[in-house]
Amino acid sequence: PRLLDAPRGPLQNRPTMTDPTDGDHPEAAAPDVGGEPVRMTIKGLMLDPSSNVPIVILRDEPGTVFLPIWIGVFEANAIAIQMEDLEPPRPMTHDLLRSVLEELDTTVEEILISELKGNTFFAQIHLRTASGDKVIDSRPSDAIALALRTDAPIFVLPVVLEQAKAVELATTDEERLRKWLEDVDPSELGKYQM
Repeated sequence: PRLLDAPRGPLQNRPTMTDPTDGDHPEAAAPDVGGEPVRMTIKGLMLDPSSNVPIVILRDEPGTVFLPIWIGVFEANAIAIQMEDLEPPRPMTHDLLRSVLEELDTTVEEILISELKGNTFFAQIHLRTASGDKVIDSRPSDAIALALRTDAPIFVLPVVLEQAKAVELATTDEERLRKWLEDVDPSELGKYQM
């Protein structure tokens, strides 16, 4: 099984802003995960050799842990444009979101890949607002695209890394990908092309 970006759901399941200190929103409480979140950086974007689906590759700062997340084409494009420092003729959705946050005097403190259910990752965008800290549920690809535009750090919970490793080692395709990621020279990743 591939480890996927969270799909967009029906309207009631779309990302919502919640206040983690508000007792009316218990779903926003941090899960008991045991261990500090691991800071990750983007190693690159690539296409899955077997399906041609884009993959964003995250790695920890020492470069010993890799986390591949299969994402959509549009999200990969949004990430690639920012990684390449390209200026689109009109603002893209993530650029618009950054502008709205800036106008509202809100900063993105960090993004957190917080959960892995089945083969789907879930993320949170942590915001600092005039009225206090807020947490927004998000797909990892959207959170990563926003983090790139706001220079926000990317973190992954250790339990997510462990779950991803367990799923990854269960299949031959992911095992080959893991081996390839460990051995690949950064220059071989090249530039993501649409």
